[in-house]
Parts: sequence; C-alpha cells; structure tokens
Amino acid sequence: MIKQFVDQAAAGGNLHWPEWAATVEKTRGKIASLVNADVEEIALLPNTTHGVSLVAGGYAWKPGDSIVVLSNEFPANLYAWMHLESIGVEVRQVDVNGPGPTLDNIAAKIDATTKIVAVSWVSYSTGFRLDIAKLAEIVHSKGALLFVDVIQGLGVFPFDVKATGVDFFASTSQKWLLTPEGAGMFYIRREHFDKLRPLFVGPTSMAKPYEYDRIDLNFSDTARRFEGGSKNMVGYMAMGSSLGLLMELGAGPQQSAVGDRVLEIGDLACERLQSIGASIYSNRVGDNRSGIISFEFPGQDPHQLRKRCVEAQVALSVRSGRLRISPHGYTNAEDVDRLIAALS
Repeated sequence: MIKQFVDQAAAGGNLHWPEWAATVEKTRGKIASLVNADVEEIALLPNTTHGVSLVAGGYAWKPGDSIVVLSNEFPANLYAWMHLESIGVEVRQVDVNGPGPTLDNIAAKIDATTKIVAVSWVSYSTGFRLDIAKLAEIVHSKGALLFVDVIQGLGVFPFDVKATGVDFFASTSQKWLLTPEGAGMFYIRREHFDKLRPLFVGPTSMAKPYEYDRIDLNFSDTARRFEGGSKNMVGYMAMGSSLGLLMELGAGPQQSAVGDRVLEIGDLACERLQSIGASIYSNRVGDNRSGIISFEFPGQDPHQLRKRCVEAQVALSVRSGRLRISPHGYTNAEDVDRLIAALS
C-alpha cells in the first residue's frame, strides 16, 4: 500500500487524493470494527500523545478536581496529566510496586473530586494486562470517567468498547498494529462529545470540511471534530492494510486468534528463559498476560545482555532495569531458539 501511494504521488500528484481519502475512511471503519465502536466515535490523530492531550486539555477542569494515574506509566500517559497541576488539578499516582496494580489500589485513590482515571491497558514495561471492564465499573460507580492507553494490546487482544464501558482511548500505529509511526487513533464515547473542547481546530473539524470558501464554525457531529487538519494519508492507508491482515487472521473485539498465538509463543519463551536461569518478572497468569515479557538474570547487566543479543540480530529492549521481549503472532519457535542462544 505504501509503494502504491508513492508511485501514484510521484506520477500524478494529488489527482489521486479522492481515492486516498476514501481508503483512509475505510481504515476508520476497520478501527471501529476492531473495537466494536460506531465509526462516528473514531478520530484519526497522529499519535497516542495527541489523544491523551485532547482529554487532558479539552476537559473542563476546575481547581480542586483530581485525576488518578499509575506510577509506572509510559511518559505519554503521564506528562499531559501532570501538566494539569499548573491549573490546580491534583494528580494522584497509584504506586505500582510489582508487575501491575490491583483494582483495589486504584479505587482507593478515587473520591468525589476525581473526574478521570487514566491507565494503560497493558504496561509497556511489565506487560501486565488490566481488566478494563471491571475497572470501568469501579470508576463509573464513583462518578468518574475512564481513559485508556491501548497501544500495547490493540490489534492483538480483544477490546470491545461497548462491553468494557471505556469512555476514551488512544493509540498510535506502530507496535502491534504493524504500521509506520505517525498514524494514531482516538475513541470517544458518543455521549461525551460535548464534554471535550476541541483543541486542534481546522477544516476537518467542521460539518462541511471541504467548503473552503464558506467559513462557518459548525463542528462535525462525529469524533472528526477533534481531528483539525491534514492527515498522514499514506500512514492510514498502510494501517488499513495491516488491520485487514490482522482481522483476517482472527483479531476482533470479542476474541482473537492472534492474541492466542501471542500468549502461546510468550509462554514458550518464558519456559525456555527459565531453563537458562532467567527470572520472569511479568505476571504470566490468566488474562493478566500479554505479549510483553519482562525478565532478568540476577547479577548480570541487562544492557550488556541486550548488546549481545542485538549483535546476534535478536531484537529486545531494556525497560525499568529488566530485559523485555515482545513476540508477535509471526514469532516462531526458531526465533525463541535464537533468543536463548544469544543469551546463553
């Protein structure tokens, strides 16, 4: 799809723009299908940070309000909320001392002043996968809204916005969605459209986005009101192809053969890692498992181990002082063998 875009752009310029735009709208539809949302509830944004910032900056905060976040979040899901302290909003961090938080610990931080609870569905460092449906019940029972960063699970594990009751989510295109960076997404439950003041306002935000000679500040009655201006057309076209492949292989809102495969290969990797002396830090029990596995070798420098692996063309990361692997559905037993050989 990327090559097709480049070839068309080189040969015909923006003569192909209507075709590209139609393909991008098909991608919006695929995103909605993947998470069981209405297509009108999906906005196309550059990245996760834009989605977080839409909620953090667009909500009508008052001094004395509070927001609850996790202490071990990826920075994109912390900085925008921390910035609210400058306008009198209290940012409450739930201490996470193990692989993941407990729902009781999150609930204990919520009170009548709490307007939003913001969490990651899957921890970027430990791989702990939260039960979002149960968390949403807790958050809503206390009168707050739930924002979820879904980047580390979307496209692999089932995520149903209607079943979970999540109010907002954001993600970007790389990682598990197998798409180049710069093409993200934002979900907002329809009933919350008017709870956020659009921050990035441009022609695309309007009810009639292509009537350039008619200036009328009349926002779209869909999540498009939060988009603003031009999109990464080639990025969203590529995402559409990736989503089509993932969904063809079984990814969906209620069940996912891709997720089953990721857990299977992850469990194999854990078994093999333990056989050579690794200590698995990630919770590998039931639905708290994900595609991210955090581990360590006691007494050994993780950065030196990673360097050895990279030299052997085995890709992994160091997060929070531990090694982290993220096998996708295409990872196989031979890949695990190469990992074990490099670490041994």
